[in-house]
Amino acid sequence: MIARRRARRHRWGAGVSARCWSALASDRGDVPGWVLVTIMTAGLVAGLWAVAGDLLNDLFRRAIEGAAGGP
Repeated sequence: MIARRRARRHRWGAGVSARCWSALASDRGDVPGWVLVTIMTAGLVAGLWAVAGDLLNDLFRRAIEGAAGGP
């Protein structure tokens, strides 16, 4: 009885493992989508930096000084 349960569990685990590996092997990814997301993120960062660069630098400087115990 115990041996039968172990065999059934082993067959189930092997099937799950095979399905997972076949799904991973067939997934090639979406490279153009990731490239687009990366370029758009870089564009947003550059745009924010151009518009509010001085404010962001001042905010960062004050935060570091406050954490370090400066004036």
